[in-house]
Amino acid sequence: MTLFDAVLLSYDEPMADALHCRLQRTLGGTVKRLHGVHGMRRAYRLCAEIVDREQFFLADGDFAIDTDFDPLAVEPMDEDVSMRVWRAVNPVNSLVYGYGGLKLVRRSALREMGEAVDVLAGLPGRIEFAGRNAGTTRFNQSPFHAWKAGFRECAMLARGSEYGMADDNARRRVEAWTTSRGGEFAAFAATGAREGVAFAHEVARGGKRFDCLNDPTWLRERFTAAHGDQAVSG
Repeated sequence: MTLFDAVLLSYDEPMADALHCRLQRTLGGTVKRLHGVHGMRRAYRLCAEIVDREQFFLADGDFAIDTDFDPLAVEPMDEDVSMRVWRAVNPVNSLVYGYGGLKLVRRSALREMGEAVDVLAGLPGRIEFAGRNAGTTRFNQSPFHAWKAGFRECAMLARGSEYGMADDNARRRVEAWTTSRGGEFAAFAATGAREGVAFAHEVARGGKRFDCLNDPTWLRERFTAAHGDQAVSG
């Protein structure tokens, strides 16, 4: 039996039900589900209220866990660590890093979370990155979802990583996103990435506008204004 609770946090991801079942089979127990909460910061904080243990696995609604991931081999985090992140494979550009990966999070850290555009970067304490991959981030489930992933991630990378990523690494990742050409809807991910970089440059002096990156209504309206009535739900 695993030492940790688990939560799948979903909003409108078309494959969330199937990926929730996959996560439960792999982790070998009940995985709680929080769905459709508006406001990313609010959603993460609510996750802390539905678990019973201090440390718990947290997966996004588009995360496909590797079926050989062994939760029984996972050690609890040290006292000064607020979150551990396992890497995920990006299906449109083959990058492998923490974006969209599985997390082990402290409930108390979520309750004390500060302000950050990349919301979990606002956790108190240290964040550590595991050396192995835990799965694939399946964000490319529709034109909109692929575009949104590229837009948000590259806007945040162009602004400056809140996790302390070196500028050279951030630039390499932006380049990979903007030239995405593998997997479904890769062209939309690449377009979103380029538009995200442009957005970051556009609002560089108006920091508050970066909060739009966490507003699903604003993101959908921006996508449809630029790209018309593409499918947004699969």
